[in-house]
Amino acid sequence: MRPLSINIITSESNSMIKHVKSLSIKKYREKHRQFLIEGLRMVDEAIRHGVPLEYLLYSDHLREINGGSEMLKELPENLQVYNIPDKLLRQLTDTETPQGLVAVAKMQDTNISELRAKENLFLLVLDRLQDPGNMGTIVRTAEAAGVDAIVLTKGSVDPYNSKTLRATMGAIFHIPIIQCNDDRQWLDFVKEKGVRIFASGLKGSVDYCKPSYEGNIAIVIGNEANGVSEELLNLADSVVKIPILGRVESLNASIAAAILIYKAVEFRRFLKD
Repeated sequence: MRPLSINIITSESNSMIKHVKSLSIKKYREKHRQFLIEGLRMVDEAIRHGVPLEYLLYSDHLREINGGSEMLKELPENLQVYNIPDKLLRQLTDTETPQGLVAVAKMQDTNISELRAKENLFLLVLDRLQDPGNMGTIVRTAEAAGVDAIVLTKGSVDPYNSKTLRATMGAIFHIPIIQCNDDRQWLDFVKEKGVRIFASGLKGSVDYCKPSYEGNIAIVIGNEANGVSEELLNLADSVVKIPILGRVESLNASIAAAILIYKAVEFRRFLKD
């Protein structure tokens, strides 16, 4: 049981409070390589899976939440803990009913070259995906399916904004997220490693059930409005489509991603059996 050493902050002009507030803005998250985690479940998930936390701030409201008092007793000994008024904590969150708990975490940067030794590599590439809910749901699905890493192309929504984080339900702590400002960063890697690219699209495409998904693969899901970029479609080994049998024009990006991811998983599991 952790002997709590708690600092108390009461003023919103405190430099730490100002810093935490700034992390709600993407440019400051990128500058400091830090992001906010809100709520009992997400913070607990981060701690249990070794996400490096800078410090934690809580209000007395946390003790009214089921499991809140227990968490305070079980926090890592080296974690800095700050007690702040509930009114002040509410300024640090964007949830309608905050649980009285916010943690500042370090971004875990992964270089795609770290995956070089991985056999049967399974990458998911999100090309300029814009919706935080879609992003979060796809991260959760990819982690559940055992995808090795997710590559985000330039122009994709920030995976560390609060809406995306909530939608991942903690899955973002378990799967490498690689943000690339230049497509060459990951395209050179997949070429060197012999990764076959399967891009989701409609033009010149084949039914998603037909390709072989064995070996090193990357599935590319495109922007909600415009799909995968023309450049990536031209570089893909296969452009695969999910048939639309009803009257709608297209599927939600997160649904399309789930279908393609699990089709690949099904194929790869069948090979093992």
